[in-house]
Amino acid sequence: MAVKKIDADLLKRMFLSAAKNLELNKDWINELNVFPVPDGDTGTNMTMTIMSAAREVQAIESPTMAGLAKAISSGSLRGARGNSGVILSQLLRGFTKEIKNVEEINGGILAAAFQRAAETAYKAVMKPKEGTILTVAKGMAEKAAQLAEQTEDLEEMFLQIIEEGDRVLERTPELLPVLKEAGVVDSGGQGLMQALKGAYSCLTGKEIQISFEEGGQTSGAGTRQAEQTEAADIKFGYCTEFIINIEKHYDGAEEQKLKDYLESIGDSIVLVSDEDIVKIHVHTNDPGLAIQKALTYGSLSRIKIDNMREEHQEKLIKDAQRLAEEQKQAAGPRKPYGFISVSIGEGMDDIFRDLGVDCLISGGQTMNPSTEDMLNAISQVNADTIFILPNNKNIILAAQQAKTLTEDKEIIVVPTKTVPQGISAVIAFAPDRSPEENAQAMEEELELVKTGQVTYAVRNTFVDGKEIHEGDIMGIDDHTIAAVGTSIERTALELLEAMVDEDAELITIYYGSDISEEDAQALYEKAQEKYPDCDMELHNGGQPIYYYIISVE
Repeated sequence: MAVKKIDADLLKRMFLSAAKNLELNKDWINELNVFPVPDGDTGTNMTMTIMSAAREVQAIESPTMAGLAKAISSGSLRGARGNSGVILSQLLRGFTKEIKNVEEINGGILAAAFQRAAETAYKAVMKPKEGTILTVAKGMAEKAAQLAEQTEDLEEMFLQIIEEGDRVLERTPELLPVLKEAGVVDSGGQGLMQALKGAYSCLTGKEIQISFEEGGQTSGAGTRQAEQTEAADIKFGYCTEFIINIEKHYDGAEEQKLKDYLESIGDSIVLVSDEDIVKIHVHTNDPGLAIQKALTYGSLSRIKIDNMREEHQEKLIKDAQRLAEEQKQAAGPRKPYGFISVSIGEGMDDIFRDLGVDCLISGGQTMNPSTEDMLNAISQVNADTIFILPNNKNIILAAQQAKTLTEDKEIIVVPTKTVPQGISAVIAFAPDRSPEENAQAMEEELELVKTGQVTYAVRNTFVDGKEIHEGDIMGIDDHTIAAVGTSIERTALELLEAMVDEDAELITIYYGSDISEEDAQALYEKAQEKYPDCDMELHNGGQPIYYYIISVE
């Protein structure tokens, strides 16, 4: 029997089914990321965005179109994370604007809602790029308009819209060369398709059930708040690092055996072989087992074991103290200017605080903060004008969205794409200038900062003409993967070589939580020797994931 109308009760179930299907496929969507960096990217961001709305939708006992439209729009807008999450929230916002005043959705309304969704999302992006989730949304909107004149059967209409979406998605590599080179389709477009397929499953009687654990968290979906609640939730308690000085037979087969063994006793494994040494990083509950296995290959050096549960408790105490101080500042007299910055690592936090930043948001590449996180930070800063430093290109849209939702303060989003850009922007601020003059000066400063990051690859791929294998060390500059190797230090030096030119005056190296002060000092000295005409600085950034963050000015 043809389905000609969707009422509020069915729409509620379809939306929850869409959210659950996106969640079920988020890891696969993450793997479509072009750069093989170890971050929670598109799939995670889109899932957390739609789940923020799903929690509000689930709480509606007697749904109406108006009530669902408000819950979906508000929940996704505030929960939006990353560029893909913000665009998804705008798609949902446009869709709900078209349905909020009707009691049932028919083919014509559905087509209009798809059209308005695409238009709203395109308007939200300053420079829309084809070959992305936007292209997929536009293709489905055009198909929906065509089908609305041909059929009243919403089941058939949905099926053909999804088929068109899949066809457009398959064409995204032809529109974005970087996708074609990496051999993937657009990850945001794939996320949108998985959500729609979940909705279609419900429409055809194959509803994908969603359940929320106590506190509103979906089963199987993590949130930053949940991760920070109990130290007991840490599965493997000891961060274990050491270097094996190879003295016995060790080849590719032995390397795989060692990696398999480490995976059997822990996670977060990084194994880097460099000629006659092997560097190991593993989270485990029994560091002794990892050490005993390593001793079968040779002697060990630079052994470092940290109790992450203990560190977690210390961090909670520090976070509580910092929050109390921020609330104390917010309760103080109103001031003309304030600063909010996204930061990664305790060392970076200290640098921003020393520069006068009022409120720090923990985030960056591994966990993009949401629009709600931005709004909460804005509420803590008692200032007429607040400058927000996203320090990551994937966080700028969420910051801009928070700006549109703030009425009692002037918000200026400085489009910083890296932490070094954020630091330079704060330094460029002058209290005797107007907000507009400061914004211009801070943005001009960004053009003078080059940023490089050294991390490891999480999968095999081919990007920017470079063949990359899982575990390789990558040096990534502002535009491309500039260096690939097996040695952290050598890759960092190659990255520096690609960044430094005749105009370079200052090189700053921030070393991460996985780098010892001794190793950082050794890199610093080699860089000093290689670039004697540049001023040099070395700081403990304490950032995870990235061994080094390097700025050249």
